[in-house]
Amino acid sequence: MRVIMAPTVKEPPQKFDFTVETLIVGAGACGLIAALSAMEAGQEVLVIEADAVPSGSTALSAGLIPAAGTKIQQAAGIKDSTALFAADIQAKAHQENNQALVDLLAQNAAEVIDWLTQTHGLAFSLVDDFDYPGHSSRRMHGLPTRAGSELIDALRSAAERAGIDIICGRRAETLYFADGLVHGVAALRPDGGIETIGCDRLILACNGFGGNRALVSEHMPDIENGLWFGHDGNRGEAVLWASQIGAATEHLGAFQGHGNVAHPHGILITWATITEGGVQVNAAGERFWNEAQGYSEAARAVLSQAQGVAYAIFDERIAEIAEQFEDFKRAKSEGAIKSSGTLEGLAQALGLPADTLSKTIAEISPNGTDRFGRTFGETLLSPPFCGVRVTGALFHTQGGLQVDASARVIRKNGGVISNLYAGGGAACGVSGSGDRGYLSGNGLLAAAVLGRIAGRALRG
Repeated sequence: MRVIMAPTVKEPPQKFDFTVETLIVGAGACGLIAALSAMEAGQEVLVIEADAVPSGSTALSAGLIPAAGTKIQQAAGIKDSTALFAADIQAKAHQENNQALVDLLAQNAAEVIDWLTQTHGLAFSLVDDFDYPGHSSRRMHGLPTRAGSELIDALRSAAERAGIDIICGRRAETLYFADGLVHGVAALRPDGGIETIGCDRLILACNGFGGNRALVSEHMPDIENGLWFGHDGNRGEAVLWASQIGAATEHLGAFQGHGNVAHPHGILITWATITEGGVQVNAAGERFWNEAQGYSEAARAVLSQAQGVAYAIFDERIAEIAEQFEDFKRAKSEGAIKSSGTLEGLAQALGLPADTLSKTIAEISPNGTDRFGRTFGETLLSPPFCGVRVTGALFHTQGGLQVDASARVIRKNGGVISNLYAGGGAACGVSGSGDRGYLSGNGLLAAAVLGRIAGRALRG
């Protein structure tokens, strides 16, 4: 097992190897958006990234960012508002979020999408053929393949066109902090050497702590045995540094799970397979929960079943909707998706009892609320049928550093660290205290908006 060294905080050295105005740790969506924003504001920018190429949790996601009031929405004739968006976020999180943070994200999301589209040429479009749980309007914006890898590549290309320096293979291990301010970091090179980088201000875009199993066990024991589906680089540097410099943290038990990951293939299966009328059954061929609660809650529900697995059952109509997602296409090409003209044939392909599966599907009635509390529409499952074996996974954490309206890190005493900023998984998100508050797109929403705000802010 890899030993994860605790990030340290030290007094700054007398001299740094080099210095920069704005230093950004992490080249995921948050870090790259922050870099573009900072460059636009006339700042000298450097991004350091632990991986060999930028990727992070963004590359593992569907790359969808929710926003209300974008020009893309308006062109599609979709009526939405930031107030409705904020209300949806709070409703999913059972009103546990800081309202000011919710409003900040909801009110700034459209500007970020419009800016990325018009200024940097990212080809966003709406997911307009199905509804995401908890969203009152169709507001999910994504690039053509609906893949996070396309989003991260597009942002990296935009940064390169802007002349932004991105140095990969540099993991920040030491934070230099003195007199209430950040002075720089020390970064580990691939050859084992150390570089010290001074800065006027620092933006932490280094994501959460899902890859640090000790922190996961401490803060979210309900999911500690789930498949880790996020990025292994998420080791919790921001949270661990916060404890050493007196920074405030919140909702460290919040996370995005996903209970629809193809097993053993490890490929994310879009939740559209469920929201459009599909169901999940266990190894006995029986439904076991109200799937309408969402895919994050599904992680714990699925893990509670025998061997921590379940089966998503849907049909060809739903599969055609899911085909817009690159991950679904890959799962299909790798044989994870089974199909048959009959439920009996599908049951055989999945290793399920045919009689029980048939009875389970027959019990679904149109426009009725079932014993789990889920209401189905008029369109029920019909042949040909599809299915996939799935497990529950932890995708990323949603708790982290508290930030103000400028994305500056807040101290435990209520003040701010005037030259330290955080966004994305490094900052506290808007999913409340656990997994029940994860609204689709929360992670990239916080990454995009806080990255944009932190990038264009000036020290102090």
